[in-house]
Amino acid sequence: MRRIPHRRSRSLAACALTLALGGALAAVPAAANAADGPLAVQYRTSSSGNAASQAAPWLKVRNTGAAPVALSTVKLRYYFKADSASAVYRYSCDWAVKGCANVTGTFGTLATPTATADRYLEIGFTAAAGSLAPGADSGDIQVRFHRSDWQQLVQSDDHSFGAGQSAYGDWTKVTARVSGTVVWGTEPGGPVVPPPGPVLFDDFDYTAHSDPRLAANGWFLRTYSGGPGVPGATWSPQNISFAAADGNSVMKLETSTSGTAASTRQTEIATSAMKFRKGTYAARVKFSDAPAQGPDGDHVVQTFFAINDLKAPMADDYAEYDFEYLPNGGWGETSNIFYTTSWETYDPNTGQAVNQHTVARSSHGGWRDLVVTIDDNDIRYYVDGTLFSTHGAAYLPERPMVIAFNQWLTDLTGQTSTTPRTYEQQVDYVLHVKDQVLTPAQVAAKVGAYRTAGRTFEDTVTP
Repeated sequence: MRRIPHRRSRSLAACALTLALGGALAAVPAAANAADGPLAVQYRTSSSGNAASQAAPWLKVRNTGAAPVALSTVKLRYYFKADSASAVYRYSCDWAVKGCANVTGTFGTLATPTATADRYLEIGFTAAAGSLAPGADSGDIQVRFHRSDWQQLVQSDDHSFGAGQSAYGDWTKVTARVSGTVVWGTEPGGPVVPPPGPVLFDDFDYTAHSDPRLAANGWFLRTYSGGPGVPGATWSPQNISFAAADGNSVMKLETSTSGTAASTRQTEIATSAMKFRKGTYAARVKFSDAPAQGPDGDHVVQTFFAINDLKAPMADDYAEYDFEYLPNGGWGETSNIFYTTSWETYDPNTGQAVNQHTVARSSHGGWRDLVVTIDDNDIRYYVDGTLFSTHGAAYLPERPMVIAFNQWLTDLTGQTSTTPRTYEQQVDYVLHVKDQVLTPAQVAAKVGAYRTAGRTFEDTVTP
């Protein structure tokens, strides 16, 4: 527990935002050998007997990602237990929407057999099968296999077999690989690769603070007065702008002052809906060590955070998770300092606070890849792909939150000049994947897939 009355005023403002607007599954650990899956596999059987003359796994593969997937890079594996060590099997394709000539079938042997699998049928595709657009599926792939001696084969002990699957449905016992990496399904004895979760992605491809798409896409630009920051300062949506940088659109948050409260303009943007809880939060943010113009020295705070409203002093269902950079110090610090902080609760009247924080007293100016993951066990903060801090289960969120960015001044004591100056924070994108923990590499891959597909916004997260 630590007392930080000045820092707490920032959270009060974000809570006021959620109050003004009126506005869970357990997170699934990512498999060690899995990418952030862009595919899902559906299965049904047309030979449902525990023993049969042939197995008939009918399959479909669906693109659940944001970019096209070349089918020639895709392999599906149906796992089974051989009826004997010497048994030989034959494959046939009866019909496929993509054409049986463009569907391949080969048998393989598992390096580590299990009680339900020591072989697999691998379905592949030729280049002529084409690609799957986002949201599209392959259509039916009706295949079968049998013993070369046409003896009965036993299916009831096969890993991928589902006797009750008389209609297509998602089936994690058949795996999908893209370029050799498992992106869907449960390998025999292996981990489950989670299906894609609901997502918020925004590339901030807007024209101005007045662009109607901002509100349509669920963003609120703050205008109301109050903390955090300099009493009497204005929260100005006009200080939020958009520009091109390195081939992408970026959002700019400007904070300006001439050394008085009346001249101080601060900025904040947040989601309108309080609907984000566990999962992965990510943003690429450019912190600034110096003002864009004018003299330096103000106690500026640059942020990316998730937060909900405080119902009462020391309420235990409050939650807040912060990345905060103070390039000129503040809150008793005399030079640049970077914080990650996980909040359990606080009392706005006394300044009493329950949180866990980690600091780095060094420059964090420039572009930074920020990721925070929240599951059932802990909160993990990453900076530029490296684990920065891990905070304990005592600080896990009980209720959903908003996602926000703001830039503001803690006070006017850092620089007493009346010369105008402007500080700038930039944001390249924001991503949230509900109820799933992604690695920083998986975050980068997911963002890259959106951009490859030319998709600048998606929000499938429901309250």
